[in-house]
Amino acid sequence: MILEQFSLQGKTAVVTGCRTGIGQGMAVALAQAGADIVGVGDRGFDDTPRLVQEAGRRFVGLQADLRDPANARKVVEEAVAACGEIHILVNNAGMIRRGESLTYTEQDWDDVMNLDLKTLFFLSQAAAKQFVRQGGGGKIISVASVLSFQGGILTPAYTSAKSAVKGLTMTLANEWAKYGIQVNAIAPGYIATDLTEQLRQDETRSRDILARIPAGRWGTPQDLMGPVVFLASPASDYMTGFTLAVDGGWLGR
Repeated sequence: MILEQFSLQGKTAVVTGCRTGIGQGMAVALAQAGADIVGVGDRGFDDTPRLVQEAGRRFVGLQADLRDPANARKVVEEAVAACGEIHILVNNAGMIRRGESLTYTEQDWDDVMNLDLKTLFFLSQAAAKQFVRQGGGGKIISVASVLSFQGGILTPAYTSAKSAVKGLTMTLANEWAKYGIQVNAIAPGYIATDLTEQLRQDETRSRDILARIPAGRWGTPQDLMGPVVFLASPASDYMTGFTLAVDGGWLGR
């Protein structure tokens, strides 16, 4: 039966930045599909452990400052120590610093690039090494953005990082396919989360954004739940190196 191909029973997924928003929704979705969850963050996990446990799955929380790429290997080591094996990595943790490119600071640039790109690469590398040691392949899913395809405004570091995530996804997919590892990304559109609160509070910007979205609404974390389960499951075993836009039609407008 086709629905069996979407089951994650017996799998363990590492999800970064799953305290709220998109990351929380993805963690809960993977748990509902049968996976145990290793959540990674530096500020606690709010309701995520309870929601995962209500889905009947185990939640392990790891404290780590992912702004420091040196912590990437440690995260994977601790996840393996807690769960024995890992099978899925969701690179969701990220940040944005808005500002004019003429006055954008080096500190803002480095903070965004370290978390959104450098740590993402080294987490992916550490997870892939573990998948190879285990045998049987694995799944890596990174959260990109519609700005992986567009320039945007007032987001020089974020746009650069997310564009690089799209390219890195293709590169890693090419290299690691021989190990049975699929590497894909999800590019959310304008989703109602803490990251977009500033935009949603700006009446003019919010109105302009909504006018361009064919679906006529901001997305929600629930809109990402189906895509992440698909990319984490055997249903997507022949799909790799692709960045899937979930944007209400934004990019097609």
